[in-house]
Amino acid sequence: MNELSKIFIEPEEIVNFLKSELNLKEVYQKILFQRVIHYAAKEQGIFVTTEEIEAEANRQRREKRLEKATDTLAWLAEQLVTPEDWETGICDRLLSQKLAEALFAQEVERFFFQNRLEFEQVLFYQIIVDSEQLAQEIYYQIEEDEISFYDAAHLYNINNHHREKCGYQGRFYRFDLHPDIAAAIFSKQPKQLIGPIKTSQGYHLFMVDEFIPAELTHSRYQEILNQMFQNWLDHELKILLSRE
Repeated sequence: MNELSKIFIEPEEIVNFLKSELNLKEVYQKILFQRVIHYAAKEQGIFVTTEEIEAEANRQRREKRLEKATDTLAWLAEQLVTPEDWETGICDRLLSQKLAEALFAQEVERFFFQNRLEFEQVLFYQIIVDSEQLAQEIYYQIEEDEISFYDAAHLYNINNHHREKCGYQGRFYRFDLHPDIAAAIFSKQPKQLIGPIKTSQGYHLFMVDEFIPAELTHSRYQEILNQMFQNWLDHELKILLSRE
């Protein structure tokens, strides 16, 4: 048994600690969200079966490599959780997922295709300098093959981290970028020099390495679904609070 479980803590102590850490509102809100979920699921006839709970519990055991029942009990004891508490948590998460699917599954694909451009990605390199004149000089040097984009980024980039990576930025969605930068980048072909473009950071030069077409992957589907469901929960909670 976990040694911590031997020490009794009054519920009031827990509440006071959450208050002192400014976390009580978040916990309170999650409890109310759970009420909304249970009420809506009951209204729609959605429930979680014993078999579904067992399947998810087994998945978690495999994930955590809990091969024996004693291993599972020891792990739960470490978390200060009983098997019943664990199953309740699993049930709540499955119920939430099933309700989200029932409410918004058909809307996810429509939303994705209506906003497809926003989910396109780009992998690019960037140089940022603090002088427009220097940015123009670098641009012409690269255009005339006097220096490569990567060497110029390594020499001139005002961001030390990006200088060490020769200007490599990684993969970004269109909506992650400043609108002016997104418009410029997504209107060019890979390996074309772009800029200079002025922002509050300085003067930017870009070179696209690769465009990644928008694709409704499982993770993207889940992300959109979760956001729709959270927006719905926020709205339902406002209605609930207005009735109090």
